[in-house]
Amino acid sequence: MDARAHATATDLCARLAGRLADDTLRGVRQDYFGGEARQAETTLLLSLAHEGVGITRVERTMIRSTLDDPDDPDLAAVAIIDAPPPPPYRFFPVAPPHAPSPAPADAVLAERAPLQGGKRLLRAWREPVSQAPDQAAWVYVVQVERGVDRLRVHSGLVSHLWVRARATWPVEVVEDGATLPPYQAAALAAAREIRAAKG
Repeated sequence: MDARAHATATDLCARLAGRLADDTLRGVRQDYFGGEARQAETTLLLSLAHEGVGITRVERTMIRSTLDDPDDPDLAAVAIIDAPPPPPYRFFPVAPPHAPSPAPADAVLAERAPLQGGKRLLRAWREPVSQAPDQAAWVYVVQVERGVDRLRVHSGLVSHLWVRARATWPVEVVEDGATLPPYQAAALAAAREIRAAKG
């Protein structure tokens, strides 16, 4: 996968956050970063069709540009929508009393995020609204400088989060100052900062 396709895959995954299931999107991102583009594409296309997630014409063009076969029949099976739907979640700066403690994940990500280029680490509580693919969860947002490989940062952080805390909370890596897709923008707007990078 060349640099242009890598950047396209990164942006596409950001657009699909909150629309695809967390586990599906996590796997697609890790496959793209790991050089398994064909596996990522297969999982992405089959999951979009299976989960009933429509894509815009812009998103369809993005996907086609990364495929070995732009006329892949699996892409043709994905529904086209006029515009991205609003996020099927609400985000809050704090969680209800029964929510799991974020402390173990906070500790891992606060240590690892700056080592992988994170400027700020924030966290929000997510509640599903309607037809959401996942349940309530903590969502972490890591801000990085423009030009940082967001798939690399994501892959490193979710791997450490699983190995050290046995946690699979969603992690969104966003460029500081960039215009974000609706799901990432909503998460960032509600999130509380856990740490800021030193220096």
